[in-house]
Amino acid sequence: MIENPPTRQLPVCLPPHSDELLSSWISRHAAFYAVPPLLMLRHCLPEASALRAADLHLSSDQEIRLANIFGTEPAVVRRMIFTNVAQSSRRLIATRPTQVCTGCSPGLAEPAPILRSQLLGWRITCALCGNQLRDAGGRELASPFLQHRLAASYGEGLLDDEAERGIGTWTSPADIARLLLMRRVPTPVPREHDLWRFRLLGAVIPDLDHVIAERQENLPTPAKPILPLHLRPALLAGVAIVERAGPEMLRMLRGHMMGDNRVRFTDASENMIARGSKWRASSQMHLI
Repeated sequence: MIENPPTRQLPVCLPPHSDELLSSWISRHAAFYAVPPLLMLRHCLPEASALRAADLHLSSDQEIRLANIFGTEPAVVRRMIFTNVAQSSRRLIATRPTQVCTGCSPGLAEPAPILRSQLLGWRITCALCGNQLRDAGGRELASPFLQHRLAASYGEGLLDDEAERGIGTWTSPADIARLLLMRRVPTPVPREHDLWRFRLLGAVIPDLDHVIAERQENLPTPAKPILPLHLRPALLAGVAIVERAGPEMLRMLRGHMMGDNRVRFTDASENMIARGSKWRASSQMHLI
């Protein structure tokens, strides 16, 4: 049990920027008071282990204590963290900013605030204003998948609904995204040193293989499924296509797998299909 945790409000409290991440807000206070960010966090929550951990989850009691110290409401603190993000979507939360909206980012502030939406690995548009995001350096990199922009927009919405609002369809869009990043073996079988670039996503978005080969880019693994911003539309479009096609497409995609990967894919996809059957049965019951 923590004895006498601090509850008094700080003498000077900096207002949070719209959509600011909790760790960013704490770090700005730390800079103001000339102390390390973790020390500032532990001044408020002595039991805290790391800023990243605070971003991912706080208890209701911790939210209240932080709100009291920083002179705000617990609901404001809750909006700055990822506590309510669906567990299936947690791997899509980056550890550092991967994108920026030049319209919403308070660029002249020092230290520059980090917005919560800068860590959302499923977004290609700003969660605040809807504008296209740029990479973390503010550069606008043209995506080679503009022809899939409508499907990508739909996929972004699916992933956002699941992560932020707990709204699902027949299966988890985040789980689809991870499956699509599994390695596949195309036909004809390429040379061994080229196998690294073929992912299941390429069976859904055929031009992906060419783009990856041309740019010599290595896609992330299912364990860390956050693509660079200019490649992200391909994954979002793939999620949308599979979700719309339904369980049969997962079974069709199994044919692109071999060996242990095929076994892992089959186990994961059959679990998703089984959950989807229950979801559809439940949805039909609501119509009766």
